[in-house]
Amino acid sequence: MKRCGAWLMAGLLLPCAAFADEYAGMLGYLNQSRIEGHALAGANGLIAINQAAGDLNAQANLIGMAQGGQAHVDIDARSTSARNTVLLDGPLHASAHIDGQALQGASGIATINQASGIANTMVNIVSATLAREGIRESDDAALAAARVPASAGGQGSAGDGDAMGTRNVGVAASALQGFDGVLQLNQIAGAGNDTANILGMAVHGTP
Repeated sequence: MKRCGAWLMAGLLLPCAAFADEYAGMLGYLNQSRIEGHALAGANGLIAINQAAGDLNAQANLIGMAQGGQAHVDIDARSTSARNTVLLDGPLHASAHIDGQALQGASGIATINQASGIANTMVNIVSATLAREGIRESDDAALAAARVPASAGGQGSAGDGDAMGTRNVGVAASALQGFDGVLQLNQIAGAGNDTANILGMAVHGTP
């Protein structure tokens, strides 16, 4: 017969029952994504980051640029997934953070997707045209019709597991300081979320 004594964890002597509870918590579905330190500090130009921890996460950073007499950009982003299921054996603890001096003083175009969890979809889209024909005035209806399409149909599910747990996202005050340019950021901690940043620009160039 197996006997139960005590376990030593983190400098503390724990009875078997307490250790079992602690160990069960450690085995919970844990997802952590983090950008920290001096990552990409001072970088310039085109910066694209996709970071995911978990299952069935879909991410995309799409950028299109055109220059000319009749410059035009079309971006069509679609993602489809079927019959993908993840069953949780414990609570979902998910976190996504940008800390330290990450991207401090960087410049240009930065598109960042950061996900922790299950079946999340994220997309960043930037389209820019430099045309010699000038800029036409558009009302809200015309702008809505011209928007870049992005969809994610049939994404996988988290199954029927335990939905309990903790979710948190955050950007430290020291991160991204002094960034100059276009910055798109999607942060997700959880399951079954869809997020998108879409930016379209038209600039009148010199004939």
